[in-house]
Amino acid sequence: MSEEKLVKVLLVDDHEMVRIGLAAVLGTEEGIEVVGEAGNGMDGLRLAREYKPDVVLMDLVMEGMDGIETTRRLTEEMPDIRVIVLTSFLDDEKMYPVIEAGAFSYLLKTSRASEIADAIRAAARGQSVLESQVASKMMNRFRRPAQNSAPPHDELTEREMEVLKLIAQGKSNQEVADELFIGVKTVKYHLTNLFGKLGVDDRTQAAIYAHRNGLAE
Repeated sequence: MSEEKLVKVLLVDDHEMVRIGLAAVLGTEEGIEVVGEAGNGMDGLRLAREYKPDVVLMDLVMEGMDGIETTRRLTEEMPDIRVIVLTSFLDDEKMYPVIEAGAFSYLLKTSRASEIADAIRAAARGQSVLESQVASKMMNRFRRPAQNSAPPHDELTEREMEVLKLIAQGKSNQEVADELFIGVKTVKYHLTNLFGKLGVDDRTQAAIYAHRNGLAE
C-alpha cells in the first residue's frame, strides 16, 4: 500500500450489476476503498452523510431523484465531496446541467476501469477529468470566431485573475480562499465578477476558458 491517503468512494447507480462490477474492480485498486453503494439519489445523499466519502461515482438517470439533482444537493451540503459523473449519456440536456450542478468530473461508462480509478485518484487530488468527447463538446460550445478586440480576460483585475488560475487548477472555493488568505464569500464575489466579464455561467466553463487561453499556469 502506498503512503497516499486512502480514497473513500460511494457508488450511486440504479443498476445493481453496475454497482457490483464497479465495486469488484475498484476493490482491486490500490489506495481506493468503496465504502457504500446506493441505488437511488435519496439513498446516495443519506449514505454520503453517513460515510463522508471523498468521491462519489454518480449515475445520471435514476428513478426518483436523478443524478443532476442529487449532485446539486450533495455539493451544496457537502462541498468537499468530489462528484464524478459516470454515465452512458453525452447529450447536452444532461451533460451541461450536471456540470453546472457541481459535478467535478464527467466520464462515460465505456471508460476503462483504469481510467475510472485514475479519475478517482485525480479527483481526490483536486484535479478534474473530462472524457475526451465531453471536453470536445465543451470546447466547441465556447469556441468563438476570432476578433480584433482585446480578449475578455484583459478586463479581469489582478485578484480575479488569481482566482481564475486557481479554479482552473481544480481548487474548491475553500482552497482558493485559504491560498489567497481571503474569505469564501469574497471568492464567490470574485467568481461572480469574472464569470460576467468572461461571458461564462460557472466555474467549469471558466476553467475551460483559462486552459484554452493559456491562463491556467
